[in-house]
Amino acid sequence: MQVTDSEAGLVAFETRVEHRYARNGDIRLHYASIGAGPLIVFLHGFPDHWLTWWQQMDALSTTHRCVAPDLRGYNLSDQPEDLNAYMPAALVADVVSVIEDCGEEDAIVVGHDWGGFVAWHAAMDAADRISRLGIVNMPHPWAIARELALNPEQQRASAYVRMFQHPDAQRRLDFGRLSAWIRDAGFRERHDEAMARSNPKAMLNYYRTCFPALPYAVRTDVPRPIKVPTLVIHGLEDPYALPAGLNDLWGWVDAELIIRAWPGIGHFIQQDAPDLLTLALLQWLAR
Repeated sequence: MQVTDSEAGLVAFETRVEHRYARNGDIRLHYASIGAGPLIVFLHGFPDHWLTWWQQMDALSTTHRCVAPDLRGYNLSDQPEDLNAYMPAALVADVVSVIEDCGEEDAIVVGHDWGGFVAWHAAMDAADRISRLGIVNMPHPWAIARELALNPEQQRASAYVRMFQHPDAQRRLDFGRLSAWIRDAGFRERHDEAMARSNPKAMLNYYRTCFPALPYAVRTDVPRPIKVPTLVIHGLEDPYALPAGLNDLWGWVDAELIIRAWPGIGHFIQQDAPDLLTLALLQWLAR
């Protein structure tokens, strides 16, 4: 079988990565590490695992220490099934635990999808641990609530969440269908293995615990403002998180804010446009 350039690059990357474990109380968190320099923590979303960031980690590891955990519930990290184990405070504490295990006080944090949700909350609730914030296709949590309450198009785009929030949804979860976004055969093989090691009930608890439930309502509490330089990247063809979620974002970020909205690109930017995402991160970090 002929080995593609992408497969060869992935294999070479895997030989350079170190695998470690951090602890947050009783929860053990696997993370991969590569490179040296200022710390960047990459947080994946659903349904995914740490390796989704390999191309960004590979490129940025020449100037930064790049680490990527498996979020709790996924792959090689612990997988509690208690709903309370997925409250934002617990998820933020996981990020802090990884930062501390790396021997650092703070880190640049970049998150996609549910990893973006965790990153938003980390920048609000553990602000002293976050030096910069990068968000990929995940509106601010208060924007999610607003769009679900006021935007019928977002309500339709999020209709699948009702199924995910059902108590027995994990019995009907089809990873083959949920992984249709993967085009790279080498990554797909590794991804399927990671999903086989993951706990479907635990993965869906992010939706059960953190995603708004009916009846939708605009949040009236005031979030802590984001106080660090923030980069938000959004693929405009995302069928799940519509670009209207970017509206008024500047009202929640009290620091430099860069928003990049990319036409023709969907939800999984790190797979659909990896070179473009890597370049955007490199330019942002060089500011």
